Amino acid sequence: MFKGCYTALITPFDGDHIDMHGLDQLLAFQIENNVSGIVAVGTTGESPTLIWDEHNTIIEFIADKTRNKCTCIAGTGSNNTKEAIHAVRHAVASGADAALMVDPYYNGPSSLEVRKEYYEPVAQQFPDLSIIPYIIPGRTGTQLLPEDLAILKETHKNIGAVKEATGSFDNMKKTRKLCGSNFVILSGDDDKTYEMMSEPDIQASGAISVIANITPKAVQNMITAYQEGNDQEAKRLKDALSPLFKLVSVVTTEDTPYGSVLCRARNPLPCKTIMQILGMPSGSCRQPTGKMTKKGFDIVLDAVRNVYQNNSDLLEPVASFFNVDIESRLAEEKIHQHLIYADQ
Repeated sequence: MFKGCYTALITPFDGDHIDMHGLDQLLAFQIENNVSGIVAVGTTGESPTLIWDEHNTIIEFIADKTRNKCTCIAGTGSNNTKEAIHAVRHAVASGADAALMVDPYYNGPSSLEVRKEYYEPVAQQFPDLSIIPYIIPGRTGTQLLPEDLAILKETHKNIGAVKEATGSFDNMKKTRKLCGSNFVILSGDDDKTYEMMSEPDIQASGAISVIANITPKAVQNMITAYQEGNDQEAKRLKDALSPLFKLVSVVTTEDTPYGSVLCRARNPLPCKTIMQILGMPSGSCRQPTGKMTKKGFDIVLDAVRNVYQNNSDLLEPVASFFNVDIESRLAEEKIHQHLIYADQ
């Protein structure tokens, strides 16, 4: 059973190359802070912009480093079933404990097609590997529905969990109703994790978390506290983490010579921006994801300063592990300038 915090690990870059030393440091940081597991090269790890040799190298590295320490979940999703099968085969050979497969993006298959032409072929070929569907229609343009998920759960015993990022509590409740009490629901939205755990008709058992890249101990402790019946502590940590949870997507209104437009900085851009501010291995995102606008950056910086001022214990593990002075980094404009578009 999947239970606890599984960090959707970012991919650190040095220029346009994967920073393997930085990746090693990030893994050690996560393991030291007792997360339940690591997602290797999920979409937070920028899987769409990695070539498969890079993708496979990272999964091999993380599977090896996490062995006997925490669970390794390999990101193996694609919009091409044949490609996904190759990715899962490699994940199995690398020693990954499970595979996370995002719904096939862009081509827009129906829920029935997603079930029959994507998840079923993979589950059939790898019956001994846990397959976790990742449902996020806001990014994929399609959705495996609870009805088809329930069929998969009944016909393939290696599909016993889902990463739920629909944002719809009604959808989550239907999943619980149709898939039963022994089916694992993992939150795919940091800001909804506590509610998903505490809602009797959902009963999530944990999260695949983005913000755990920065605060793994706090996210793990929030989940564990709730599961152990310490709701007061779980709520305290949820409230303390709330400013960071809200940063997975940052929306601003930006002026252009032709009028105002909405600008959305989406995961992993805000997360990697925070990590660069704090002095953690990260580097920039790979194109076409770029930088934050000044307005967006200010929202991120204000939130991190808020957390540091009011709940500095959340960031203490970063300071001690990476040997950084967080207060000075939050104040140093020279550190911040290269993280923002100079013009728009």
